[in-house]
Amino acid sequence: MNDATSRRNFLKASLQASLGLTAFSLLAPRQSAAIEPIKRPGKSRMQVSLVGYSFRKYFTEKDAAKKITLLDFVDYCADQGIPAAELTGYYFPKPPTDEYLAQLKHHCHLRNIRPSGTSIGNNFTLAKGPKRDEQIAAAKKWIDTAAFIGAPYVRVFGGGVKDMSLAEAKKNCIAAFEECADYAGAKGVFIGLENDQGITTEAQDVLDMVQAVKSPWFGLNLDTGNYHTDDPYGDLVKCAPYAINVHCKTESKPRGKERAPADLKRVFKTLRDANYQGYVALEYEGTEDPYKAIPGWLKKIKEMVAA
Repeated sequence: MNDATSRRNFLKASLQASLGLTAFSLLAPRQSAAIEPIKRPGKSRMQVSLVGYSFRKYFTEKDAAKKITLLDFVDYCADQGIPAAELTGYYFPKPPTDEYLAQLKHHCHLRNIRPSGTSIGNNFTLAKGPKRDEQIAAAKKWIDTAAFIGAPYVRVFGGGVKDMSLAEAKKNCIAAFEECADYAGAKGVFIGLENDQGITTEAQDVLDMVQAVKSPWFGLNLDTGNYHTDDPYGDLVKCAPYAINVHCKTESKPRGKERAPADLKRVFKTLRDANYQGYVALEYEGTEDPYKAIPGWLKKIKEMVAA
């Protein structure tokens, strides 16, 4: 074999290996390294959204004159002058038809409201078996819904720890997160784990799971009011670098202390220090009627975003 032939064969083999590696990288996202704090170029940029759950009383109202739908909620967000709405999964028809999803997407576009995300209730701590399979299948179905309406992420929970060790529950969750994130990534949708109750009560447990999931389509839906620990604001600092979406609460309740108004300046400093770029969605859970309370809180959040 002459030198020219050897060189051609070497280049051909190198090209095939490169193409093979590229294809493998695209088809096997779970082989990527566990996620590190998200690195974003440029400066922190945020946009305001509102979580549908803020109007839970009215979505489930029995009085037809007071009851609202997601279409009404989209109108409310548009009238408040915000660019986006988080469409909580609980308030879709069961099951949502393609016709309904098309109608909702159509309405969002006409009102110039972007779906900033959607959500599902789930329990991923379950051991392998039919019940766990049902939870994962439901999550994948909702990922399809998110892709249909153009929502960039689906909020998921971890679940409760029952009849198993915490380590086993974490392992179960991580496996479910990876399976769902693989599916979601193929659809261009993120999966966002919310720090809430059960296995996500403590920040370190949340970080253990988020850092272990091997997918670029997985991150944290950081809820600013859901840590009821000795140092909730310190926990937000630890977790903010992994946030792909933020639920902004109006109150904070450290362990053993009374509930108090949230320190929004401190919350937004934490987000900016982490160079967060994305939606900050108000999730109102206070006792005052949301129609009265939400406009004032949206004004405060708009000011914080613009500062």
